[in-house]
Amino acid sequence: MTSTSDHTVAPGTHGGTAGNITFDFTGRTVLVTGAARGIGLEVGRAFRDAHATVYLVDRDADEVAAAAENLGVRGLAVDVSSTEQVDAAVEQVVAETGRLDVVVNNAGILRDAVLWKLTDEDWEQVLGVHVGGSYRFLRAAVPHFRAQQHGRVVNVTSYTGLHGNIGQANYATAKAGIVGLTKTAAKELARFGVTVNAISPNAETRMIASIPEDKRAELTAGIPMGRFADPREMCATVLFLASDEAGYVTGVVVPVDGGLSM
Repeated sequence: MTSTSDHTVAPGTHGGTAGNITFDFTGRTVLVTGAARGIGLEVGRAFRDAHATVYLVDRDADEVAAAAENLGVRGLAVDVSSTEQVDAAVEQVVAETGRLDVVVNNAGILRDAVLWKLTDEDWEQVLGVHVGGSYRFLRAAVPHFRAQQHGRVVNVTSYTGLHGNIGQANYATAKAGIVGLTKTAAKELARFGVTVNAISPNAETRMIASIPEDKRAELTAGIPMGRFADPREMCATVLFLASDEAGYVTGVVVPVDGGLSM
């Protein structure tokens, strides 16, 4: 993430030759959900290293406070399935920094069960956090994006959202919904200078760690690169999609999955 170039670069410009590019988000405010650990935490770290003002958002108040303190950024305890809490968080960010430039919707939970054993609560909680949280933060950010005539949204979807997975009807539906939300929002907001994209990651996270060993081995065998990624390997794609260089990229889902989706 760090350029070997020793000169200062302006926001959204190249810091050296090809292969030696860095991003500078100085003066930009970035909000990352599901950021107390895993992909969200590493994305927050990468934006911090790129000089953004970073807010980590997570429903676990103690964990997000510790993560924010460790990174030297700001932490907010928010239940992303609550409209009231999401709206309050966005208003706080804008009140404190005067702007909101980038939203990374990464928050997610699992409530796995085969379809006939899923409860309404399992269904509603998973959709409420994944696609509901993405929708709420996007909706809350839009007035500020429109006023600025600029904004970046990066949503996190999944291979499962396009292909399904046994025991994950709720999760697959939520992740498919994020794809539809991403593409619709991209069409609606393009005229305001706002891009909305998504990544489909395949990284080593707490969710992956909870998978039984035999199932994990089966999943790993299906990845052409033969491994799950380190969460840090997601960061370059997210920062690119949030950058000025990506100003003509919108409505796409970028697989960062070691070839799994080929």
